[in-house]
Amino acid sequence: MSEPFALYETRGRIAIVTLNRPDTRNAIGEHSDCADLVEAIERANADPAISVLVLTGSGSAFSAGGNLKGMRDRNGIGPLATPADTRDNYRRGVQKIALAFAGLEIATVAAVNGHAIGLGCDIACLCDLRVASDAAKFAASFVKMGIVPGDGGAWILPRAIGYANAAEMILTGDTYSAAEAKAMGLVNRVVPADQVLDQALALAERIAVNPPRAVRMAKRLLREGQHSRLADVLELSAAFQALAHETADHKEAVEAFLDKRPPQFTGA
Repeated sequence: MSEPFALYETRGRIAIVTLNRPDTRNAIGEHSDCADLVEAIERANADPAISVLVLTGSGSAFSAGGNLKGMRDRNGIGPLATPADTRDNYRRGVQKIALAFAGLEIATVAAVNGHAIGLGCDIACLCDLRVASDAAKFAASFVKMGIVPGDGGAWILPRAIGYANAAEMILTGDTYSAAEAKAMGLVNRVVPADQVLDQALALAERIAVNPPRAVRMAKRLLREGQHSRLADVLELSAAFQALAHETADHKEAVEAFLDKRPPQFTGA
């Protein structure tokens, strides 16, 4: 049996998920690939000991996106025999990845070690934060292939980089360097290629040292704030804050600050 598409490991409060098809530049071609990735990120989310998920790719690429050979041969996650079949194929394949990310309570960091193209770019943008190799390339190149972002990219990209930048990427299909991606806010930082995972883990660790429940609730508020009215976010914030004030970690944070000592958080 071959290894799963998404490898899973943990380091303290951080889960690392690695896309594991370096021979195809981590292209996503089968429903099993989608299922493996969804299972890995949901596994991290369900573990109360995990606060942050770091997503990266093996080999030279983060993800080359969809599998063009599969599209040509009409098998895998793309087109099938009829438009109705194809529509359902997207719903039960790549769109489940987007929905799984949208449901995450834990923080997510993409360690973009190489090219992130099409679906690969959108998956990186589903993460909260992105650290990119200086050799990475980014493209929402669907129109170059005569198709549209069937994975939800028209929703994902504007929320990551604003409407105008997303429109430029999606409508031109052009490829952007890591420096250009940084300038448009697509990535948080650009680092040397051999430091991508280490820098992403360092960023993740800065998040993971904080009280786990507070991190999860803060992440939820950030996500809700992207599409909810201010009044609705205020109500949810008040409810979450009422819960946060009763946690042992909140009390420990206050006591540690007043005692001028490092806090010891337990997740309680």
